[in-house]
Amino acid sequence: MITKKIGFIGAGQMARALAEGLLHKGLLVPDQVLASDPSESARQRFHEATGAETTPNNLDVVRRQDVVILAVKPQQIPKVLEELRGRVAPEKLVISIAAGIALQQLEEGLGAHTRVIRVMPNTPALVGFAASAYALGKNAGPDDASLVQQLLEAIGIAVRVDEKLLDAVTALSGSGPAYVYLMIEVLTDAGVRHGLSRDVALTLAAQTVRGAAEMVMRTGQHPAVLKDQVTSPGGTTIAALAAMESQGFRGAVLAGVEAAWRRARELSQ
Repeated sequence: MITKKIGFIGAGQMARALAEGLLHKGLLVPDQVLASDPSESARQRFHEATGAETTPNNLDVVRRQDVVILAVKPQQIPKVLEELRGRVAPEKLVISIAAGIALQQLEEGLGAHTRVIRVMPNTPALVGFAASAYALGKNAGPDDASLVQQLLEAIGIAVRVDEKLLDAVTALSGSGPAYVYLMIEVLTDAGVRHGLSRDVALTLAAQTVRGAAEMVMRTGQHPAVLKDQVTSPGGTTIAALAAMESQGFRGAVLAGVEAAWRRARELSQ
C-alpha cells in the first residue's frame, strides 16, 4: 500500500491507465487520488474509471497531493511549468510522462529545488503491459526511485536508465508497439492471402506474437535460441526466415529504430 497522495495534471488515457492500475492492485484507494484537467469530459471519464476526485485547477493538485504526475501533451508543458513555478514544495515529487521534455527543462521551469523524475511509458499501459523507463533528476533520491518503480510496476514493468538513454527507450519501446502492430497486420494479410478469413488470421497472428513474447519473458532465453528451436532443417520456418532476410527484414527494423531515435533527439533539443 502506498501512503502518499497521488495527483495527476492531465486526466487523459495515460493518467487513467496509471490510476486504474494502482487502484486495481490495491496500492491506492480513490481518496488518495486527485486529477486536474481543463476538459470536463476528461475529468468525467477519469472519475467514472477510478472513483477519484477531479478538479479543473492544477494548483489544487500541487497543494493537496504528495506526488504530482505531469500527464499532459509535450506542447502543453511550458504553460504548465509556468503555472507551477515556485509553487511546488521541496517535499513533493514531480513525475513527468511528457515525451521529449528533458529533466533540465523541467527543473528550470519548476524551480531549482524541485525533485523530478522523467518517465517514458508506452501505450500498452492501457492494458497493464507497459514497458517503461525512468531517469532521476539531480534532486531525486533513492526513496523517490523506489516509489516511481512501484508506481510504474502497477501498469507493467519499469527500468531505471540514465537520461541520455531515454531517446533510445523512446525509439525502442515508446514507438515499439507500432512496429509490432505492423507485424501483426502483415501476418494477418499473409494469412488472408492464403485462404484464412481475416478474423481467424488476426486472432492467430496476435496470439502468436503474444505467445512468442511470453516465451522470451518466461524462459529468459535469447530470442535467437528460441527461434532455432522452431527452425527444423529444410523445413517451412527456415524457408520463411531466409525469404524475410533476403528482403531486408532485419535491416528494415534496425533502420526504423534508428530513424525514431534520431527524431526523438531532435524533439528533445
